[in-house]
Amino acid sequence: MRVAEDLADRLTLVQRQFSAIADIATPTDALREAIATRGLGFPVATEAVETLARQRATPVVVAAPDMLPFGDASRDLVVSALGLQFVDDLPGVFVQVRRALKPDGLFLAALAGGDTLTELRQAFAEAESEIDGGLSPRVAPFADVRDIGALLQRAGFALPVTDTDRVVVRYGDVFALMRDLRAMGATNPLRDRRRVPLKRRTLLRMAEIYHDRFADTDGRIRATFQIITLSGWAPHESQQKPLKPGSAKARLADALKAVELPAGEKPGS
Repeated sequence: MRVAEDLADRLTLVQRQFSAIADIATPTDALREAIATRGLGFPVATEAVETLARQRATPVVVAAPDMLPFGDASRDLVVSALGLQFVDDLPGVFVQVRRALKPDGLFLAALAGGDTLTELRQAFAEAESEIDGGLSPRVAPFADVRDIGALLQRAGFALPVTDTDRVVVRYGDVFALMRDLRAMGATNPLRDRRRVPLKRRTLLRMAEIYHDRFADTDGRIRATFQIITLSGWAPHESQQKPLKPGSAKARLADALKAVELPAGEKPGS
């Protein structure tokens, strides 16, 4: 898994030894294996379904992703790869992770961002407007990268950082994409979705719109997956802190060797 390898590589850049690691909501063991192959330890995982937990490498704890089974200040690293976008209470999960971390512990995760499956969302919206005279939410919304940063701060993390990447996957047609989504368990979970079966005419029109707008010259369609990577630290007195306003001991104008003008005054006036 590309995301798992990326997160594990980021951990190798952290000058820290982690002894108590938890992997939450990641649907496979790919992230744990990537971390282990880099000599960073083998995390304990959480799995919401007991049957699936038996298929995972140990250690694994059966627990819902929004009800973490870890005590306060018990972990020095919590990681997650492409699972948190499905939780019902993301702000609450961030708060729980913050509490589970020891002082100066690290939270590192990746989840699907707001531009994920934008092509499918647009094609469905246009087809339903044209044929059904209205819209039904067909693709679950994903968090915006700016919202993720704000949630980290609200949960009490220090030094929060977010960045984003886009992965474009190509398929033979939109139905191949939808089969992949179903195999991943990523079908429509929205409570407000239309309860009547999707019309065949609407579905075929959606596929036609998707192909017309988002196909390459060889006929294969594109599907965008936006990956948001985030990190935050449990506060500790050793961490860098911003200076208080007005406490600077040097002027920016002096550092830039520039002439400072009074407010409202124009150069040469």
